[in-house]
Amino acid sequence: MKSVEDFTKCCKDSGILMVVKCRKENSALKECLTAYYNDPTFYEECKMEYLKEREEFRKTGIPTKKRLQKLPTSM
Repeated sequence: MKSVEDFTKCCKDSGILMVVKCRKENSALKECLTAYYNDPTFYEECKMEYLKEREEFRKTGIPTKKRLQKLPTSM
């Protein structure tokens, strides 16, 4: 995402002065995030993904993060 990249670059380049120097980039990032937060389609997509992961956890008892980790190939 361009707004995330711009904000990250500004913060890295500004150091401790990022609070003052990166206001424009911070505002752009907030606007982008707010748009996603208010998007009903995106909300439903996230909700369905969460419910799918929760259902799988209830079946297996293994969190998605651990289930997706690669097993060592040599033992």
